[in-house]
Amino acid sequence: MIQTFTVEGRQGTSAIHVGESLSRVGDYLPDQGSVVIVTDENILKHYGASFPAGHVITVGTGEKIKTLATVEYILREMIKAGCDRSSFLLAIGGGIVCDIAGFVASVFLRGIRFGFVSTSLLSQVDASVGGKNGVNLDAFKNMVGVFSQPQFVLCDIDMLSTLPDREISNGLAEIVKHGLIKDRHLLEFVENNRDKALNLDRETVFRMVAASVAIKSAVVQADERETGERRKLNFGHTIGHAFEKLNPCGHGRAVAAGMVAAAQFSQQRGYINQGDVDRIKDLLLGLGLPVTFDFPPEQIIEAASRDKKKQGYNLFFVFLGQIGQARVEKISYDDLNVFIRGYFA
Repeated sequence: MIQTFTVEGRQGTSAIHVGESLSRVGDYLPDQGSVVIVTDENILKHYGASFPAGHVITVGTGEKIKTLATVEYILREMIKAGCDRSSFLLAIGGGIVCDIAGFVASVFLRGIRFGFVSTSLLSQVDASVGGKNGVNLDAFKNMVGVFSQPQFVLCDIDMLSTLPDREISNGLAEIVKHGLIKDRHLLEFVENNRDKALNLDRETVFRMVAASVAIKSAVVQADERETGERRKLNFGHTIGHAFEKLNPCGHGRAVAAGMVAAAQFSQQRGYINQGDVDRIKDLLLGLGLPVTFDFPPEQIIEAASRDKKKQGYNLFFVFLGQIGQARVEKISYDDLNVFIRGYFA
C-alpha cells in the first residue's frame, strides 16, 4: 500500500509517498541529467546494492557532521563529478543526510532538483517533510539553511528494520507530538498500539507515518515559511533543543523530555490538567523515551537562549490548549526562565 501527500511550495510541488520502496526510486528520477547520491556510511553498507545508478558521495553519521564543512565537501565532490544545472541530487538516509543534501541542492549553482529516500522513522515523520534544509553552526541548531521543497520523498517502511531501538523511539516521539498538537485520535492509536509500534508491525507503523505526514504536509501547505501555523510543530522543541545541546542523545529523546516540560508549563497556565501531563509522561516512558533530564536550571536557560525562534527578548512558545490542540504565544525569556528555574529546581 502506498499513500501520497503533496505540498504546493513556492518553488514547486513536493510529493511524499508513504510505503514506497527504495527499489522503485528509479521511477521517480528524471530522464535527463546526471544523478548524484548523498548517503551515509551505514546506509551504504546496508542498502548500497539497491541504489540506482549515479555518483555516490558518502558522509559520516551523527549530529557532528551537520556542518558547513560537510556542505563544502559535498559541493566539491559534485564539482569533481561534473554536476551541472541539469543534475539531480538524491539523498538516501535519515534526517541529517536529508537536511544536508537538501541544503546542498538548494545552493549548488543557485539550485538544482533533489529528492529524498527517507530511511529513519524520525526522518519519515518529520525531517524529510516540509522543505526545511540546513545545518548547525557552532552551538546553534539549524542556524544556516533554506526553505526548499524536494520533488519527492519516499518513505520506505521496510528500511526501518535495520534501525536500533533507540532510533525507533526517537521517531515515535515526533509521532506523539503530532497527536498532541493536532490529532487526539492519533495519540490514542499510539497508546493502544505501543508494543506493535516498538516491534515495527508494518501496518501499525504505516498508519502512524501516514497520519504524521498528513498532519505535517497540511501544516506546511498552510504556512511554508513558518510565520504562523507551522510554529505549532515546534511543541517541545524550545526546551528539547536545550536538552539536545547539553546531551546529544538523539533529537526525539530530547524533544520527548521537552514536551513533558512544555505540557507542565501549559498546566501551570491553566490550559490542561495534571492528569493530561501524567498521561503524556506515561506514554513516552512506555515508548522508551526520557521524560526529563537532570541539568542545573541555569545550564538549561543558557542553552535555551540560543533558540533560533527568538525575537529580541521574546520567543514563540508552543503550549497545549488541550490534548490534540496547540496554541502559540509570544512570551518573554524572563517568563520561560522563571518556569525553568521552578520546574528543574
